[in-house]
Amino acid sequence: MSLSISNNLAQIQQRIQQAAGKVNREAKSIELLAVSKTKAANALREAFAAGQRAFGENYLQEALEKQQALSDLAIEWHFIGPIQSNKTRDIARQFDWVHSVDRLKIARRLSEQRPNTLGPLNICLQINLDQEDSKSGLLLSELNALVDAIAGLPNLSLRGLMAIPAPRENYEQQLASLKRLAVAAGTFPEMDTLSMGMSDDLEAAIAAGSTIVRVGTAIFGQRDVQ
Repeated sequence: MSLSISNNLAQIQQRIQQAAGKVNREAKSIELLAVSKTKAANALREAFAAGQRAFGENYLQEALEKQQALSDLAIEWHFIGPIQSNKTRDIARQFDWVHSVDRLKIARRLSEQRPNTLGPLNICLQINLDQEDSKSGLLLSELNALVDAIAGLPNLSLRGLMAIPAPRENYEQQLASLKRLAVAAGTFPEMDTLSMGMSDDLEAAIAAGSTIVRVGTAIFGQRDVQ
């Protein structure tokens, strides 16, 4: 299994390098976030041994258990799932990044509950690019107001935007969709992060300017059934 995860990581890094080269970007400007939801702690340990450092989790309780089991490793933890108000305290204390902030109430709670000893929590605002009822996120038309409101929160560092676009049939459609997020982020010069792109649209995301690609299945295999 170790060999498989190690090989998969190498293949993904090669895809990132090739995609970056095609659009004259430095591959090192794109971070690979290993999406490890439903995967056992030992799978994360194997990925860490192969050089992976950033891991993304969707489910808080599951993530907390893994964090305890892997406390000996210098992992950078990213929370990428929908956020309920009663979960913000643990998220604010236990994660380095949160990609899925989509309303002011959650941002306020994360700021209030972030220990000062940890420094500001890195956050991305999740955009619902295609206005899908099945997905979290704010609309692009709501972005300016939320950015303004978050600016005054002391324990947050607003780094950029995140999106999970609706599936597209081909590369050109993927690129056009993802560019909408890049254009939106471009109006905020202080933002340096675009969290977009997964196993199926990684190349288009990199061409559109992604700085964090979120890959799970292509690293760990099919998701375990809970």
